[in-house]
Amino acid sequence: MKAYGATSKSIDSIVEFETNLPSLKPHDLLIKVDGISINPVDTKIRKNIEEDSLSPVILGWDGIGTVIDKGAEVSLFKIGDRVFWAGDVTRPGSNAEFEAVDERIVGYAPKKISTENAVAMPLTSLTAYELLFEKLQISIKDKGKSLLIINGAGGVGSVATQMAKQAGLTVIASASNPPAIEWVKALGADFTVNHHEDLTNQVRDLGFQYVDYVLILNAVDQHMPAVNELIAPQGHIANIVQPKFPLVLDKLAHKSASFSFEWMYTKVVSNTNDLKSQHEILNKISQWLDNGRLKTTMTENLGKINATNLRLAHEKIEKNKTIGKIVLTSSSDF
Repeated sequence: MKAYGATSKSIDSIVEFETNLPSLKPHDLLIKVDGISINPVDTKIRKNIEEDSLSPVILGWDGIGTVIDKGAEVSLFKIGDRVFWAGDVTRPGSNAEFEAVDERIVGYAPKKISTENAVAMPLTSLTAYELLFEKLQISIKDKGKSLLIINGAGGVGSVATQMAKQAGLTVIASASNPPAIEWVKALGADFTVNHHEDLTNQVRDLGFQYVDYVLILNAVDQHMPAVNELIAPQGHIANIVQPKFPLVLDKLAHKSASFSFEWMYTKVVSNTNDLKSQHEILNKISQWLDNGRLKTTMTENLGKINATNLRLAHEKIEKNKTIGKIVLTSSSDF
């Protein structure tokens, strides 16, 4: 099959190559890839590739396509099903003609929206859902409580804003320029603040002495002092960013505040007992996209899945100024 992979940290090392079809484990689906989206995790994993790797590393962990074969123990899908997924960072990714994915982390693709709009959603939706409903444990009793989302215009923030509003929370989303501010407001944010300026003063100027919940989706080291100050007594913070330095959490002690890490790949990498929950979450996301409860966050389709467009997508992601999600959907090169 045709695939695209990187042989070093450099964006320029992303190349087209031929490789064998993936072999299937008992719970695997073999999926013909029709579209992909690009996430910051793609660029981070590329940057960890050893220099001059002998075999290109196939990146990409968002995909949409059709099941063409399945492992001996598959029970959730049949051949011909249209599916979408966010994959497994320990295995070759979606930047290929075919991908093998464990059925327990795959969902039925939405039926009422386009391929490009659907493929933007798996990874960020899984992350946002787990942040809000598993880490923060948001429920109907929390209606009216306040949530600060740091980096509201990014991929995860764009989905989390929508889900939080659906759950009845008052959302303060950070955005640093007019297009980003307009974007998060259109997704339902009640208020905006600029994460390049003093967050504590801005939030308090809005009338919030404290916020009940905080999602940290970018620059945790930079924002932790403000978060320590702003989180309410018995509040809860959830973070997706790996810190560069030890985090100072002692200021949370007298508030009895909680801090949680979220890494969407924990379940599949560690083969946790709740692995199948990601299949169930993706099916829920698919339904929400089809019934309009959730809007796609796709903002740019770069066209064909090829090395040139993948390099361009990585460049855009690394500038850290993207709003929403970048996708590639035309597989005519395969």
